[in-house]
Amino acid sequence: MASLEAGETSIVVSEAPTDADYAAIMGALTAFNTASGYPADFQRVAVLLRDAQGTTVGGLWGKTVYGWMFVELLVVPDALRGRDFGTKLMLEAEGLAISRGCVGAWLTTFTYQARSFYERLGYEIFGELEQSPADSTRLFMRKFFAKPGDPASPV
Repeated sequence: MASLEAGETSIVVSEAPTDADYAAIMGALTAFNTASGYPADFQRVAVLLRDAQGTTVGGLWGKTVYGWMFVELLVVPDALRGRDFGTKLMLEAEGLAISRGCVGAWLTTFTYQARSFYERLGYEIFGELEQSPADSTRLFMRKFFAKPGDPASPV
């Protein structure tokens, strides 16, 4: 790591940050976490919906890290809704997370989006952020693959 002195360091707001900027920040954080006893075990999760030509038209995108799966994106195009693709995508991703040793999954959604969909899959709200966006609320939801205290649960 480069040696830094306060007189040589500046704060810069970047309107166009690069992948190298991200890698520098992530590298420093990963090194700190590892030194603290929490090495990252980051792996991508991608469960894709592809059309007959092989073009990705929707799907689920996320990651597993620190024993949890985070679902960053989930979308099923309007033309495919109502055919259980969302449920199948989630169950496939959850199976992958379980195979990686995850204790659960978490995600965010908004009050105008898919709260009831996730609740039907066993997700519960563990936090809310009002005014995100405007008059909506961002919901933080989680699902334990085995409930804490159950014999099969690692927590």
